Amino acid sequence: MLSWRAPGGLSDGFGKMAAMDVEIGDDMIRLGQVLKLAGVVEDGAAARAVIEAGRVRVDGVVETRRGRQIHPGDVITYAAHRLRVVRSA
Repeated sequence: MLSWRAPGGLSDGFGKMAAMDVEIGDDMIRLGQVLKLAGVVEDGAAARAVIEAGRVRVDGVVETRRGRQIHPGDVITYAAHRLRVVRSA
């Protein structure tokens, strides 16, 4: 389940990209799965391509491993998207 902080992930008015929360039911999810769950890539092949190309950051650091473990609190940025992973209630 996804919840939005700003319509369409637009700027928060202070020059920062507003984050979209991506809710997960477990304590961990793989990076490629987050991108697919949030709908910012079409499929696993697209996720793999953008990650391996170095276009994805986790907590501000370029990540090239599709299987990187992502935990609640981690922030993923890709293109104009900023995704914050949160644990569902």
